[in-house]
Amino acid sequence: MALLSLSGARWVAGCLRPLRRLCDGGWLREADVDLCLRQLHPTLRLNRVFAQVEARRWVAEDMLALELRCNGNAQNWRAGQHVQLYLEQNGVRHGRSYSLTSVAADGRIEIAIKRQPDGRLSNLLLDHLAVGQVIELGQAFGEFTWPQEQGAVLLMAAGSGITPLFGLLRDALARGFTAPVTLLHQVRRQGQQAFAEELQALAARHANFQVHWLFSGEGDRLSAERLAALPGDHLRVCGPRGFVEQACGWWHDAGRGSSLQSESFSPLPMLAETAAGEVRLSFARSRQRVSGSSNASLLEQAEAAGLRPAHGCRQGICTSCTCLLLAGSVRDLRSGELFAEPNQPIRLCVSAPHGDVEIDL
Repeated sequence: MALLSLSGARWVAGCLRPLRRLCDGGWLREADVDLCLRQLHPTLRLNRVFAQVEARRWVAEDMLALELRCNGNAQNWRAGQHVQLYLEQNGVRHGRSYSLTSVAADGRIEIAIKRQPDGRLSNLLLDHLAVGQVIELGQAFGEFTWPQEQGAVLLMAAGSGITPLFGLLRDALARGFTAPVTLLHQVRRQGQQAFAEELQALAARHANFQVHWLFSGEGDRLSAERLAALPGDHLRVCGPRGFVEQACGWWHDAGRGSSLQSESFSPLPMLAETAAGEVRLSFARSRQRVSGSSNASLLEQAEAAGLRPAHGCRQGICTSCTCLLLAGSVRDLRSGELFAEPNQPIRLCVSAPHGDVEIDL
């Protein structure tokens, strides 16, 4: 049984700087300190972010919102960013990124999880994660932001792309944003409109906000003509890559300006070499040398070798897996560009070895 409440654990988390200094100086081991702290409360850790599930609610037929309360180690999180959620299953640690739909000063956050038919982690979370359980989170990342300049804002989402936009929208309206805001959300069928009741309530309370839905399963899809009819000086768009690229292309073709930010949940296509070659991979800090392939990402190959490098999106976006290239050259799997300068940072998830390499991992 926890000796402290979660509020008490959050207060203690703010007093741990001396222990952090001792760990940084090598006088204490962080793992030993964490073992003691978790006796006070299951979420309490020296540096890592743990959170307790406080509520679950379905916001669409295939999407669940989780209200979590963090332990005090979350650093400057904002609605619209993403966090990596970690869960262990059958002895294997899995991680997935989810968008923050709300962030409160008392450590309460909300994320929304869409069911994926073959999703290993999403189905586990939706069907089995219970109120009161404790999960680990990574630090928030992402640069999706609300426009700083005044002017009408157009938000466009497809599927689960609604989640970061809803977080940005809710925060902006709460702060008193008064320029016109239009949200268009494309889903496959009725019942998949996430946060529909809350969006309608926001539209009723704020005269400057309106929301529209498209149902692609009924043939009602985004088009250049429909986009042209929607007001907006600033565009924020999120969803599958095809939807995002099409919307951005129509926006630019219409000459509607450069105030545009986009995010895609689909990975960029990876460029494979014509023939995979065997290479030697050296992981300096882990003191491991293994055989590898010139066609697979360094992140995948490090994990296959038993290492557990930090990572987040696995798409080259969040920078969580950044390491130093100590020797050799790597190929960017998205562009094919080669990098060979020693001690330059590379992203393991989108970098493949181009010959033998040594990584600071």
